[in-house]
Amino acid sequence: MKNILLLVHDDAGQEARFQTALDITRALEGHLMCLDVTQIPAIVGDYYSGTAEATLLADERRRETENRTKMEARLAHEGVPWDWVDMTGAMADCVTYAAGLADLIVVNRKLDAFPTPDMRGVTGAIAVRSGKPVVAVPDDAKRFDTAGRALIAWDGSDPVMATMRACIPLLRLAEAVHLFTVDDGSAGVSAEEAAAYLSRHDIHATIRRIHDRQHHADALILEECGVWRASYCLMGAFSHGRLTEALFGGVTRRMLATSSLPLVLGH
Repeated sequence: MKNILLLVHDDAGQEARFQTALDITRALEGHLMCLDVTQIPAIVGDYYSGTAEATLLADERRRETENRTKMEARLAHEGVPWDWVDMTGAMADCVTYAAGLADLIVVNRKLDAFPTPDMRGVTGAIAVRSGKPVVAVPDDAKRFDTAGRALIAWDGSDPVMATMRACIPLLRLAEAVHLFTVDDGSAGVSAEEAAAYLSRHDIHATIRRIHDRQHHADALILEECGVWRASYCLMGAFSHGRLTEALFGGVTRRMLATSSLPLVLGH
């Protein structure tokens, strides 16, 4: 886990993404891949809307050019190896396209913005399409504590197994790792098997299993994160299918909406 892809864009969540990516890149002795996305404005209008779209796109490009100058000046003093790529298009599409050789993607999980970007939707799309672990941080995050306490929300699904395997280098840095599972009667790989797998990577996790069918799993996960003083939460994203999640909500969407901790998501 050496190539860290950072979404760069001049929005309210950029500083949180930047500090998180720096912390992770330093801790893993990795390389920071900065992707600056210029979004194409979406305008619904009449015959003259093309002119308005061109004007807005020119403004967006100018803003991102100024943002690049500012960010490159900062990167020159951060002591991490980095490179920079500019792309124009939809944010989730650009990140997914650029993520081919990335090991980890850093985004944020802002609920919404007017007119764009809707970072919760962008983050969900990237997690599903990229096939890479995604670190989604709150807009007010100051840092990512790689040496802190990692809680794994274990449901025995393919997404959480894939995410855990991919994040072994990150989990090795943690002070402690905790497997938390809500027994809802569904089948899957047990937390004990996950703990045994981790132990072979010299990661010795604790396990807590609860039986609760009255509360949403995300509320129980967040409560456990608070009680256990977790620094971040690792979980599978959209384990029950993206369409089901979109129509009926679900653990992933609610965690993106309510968690005050960084989330490490994977599909």
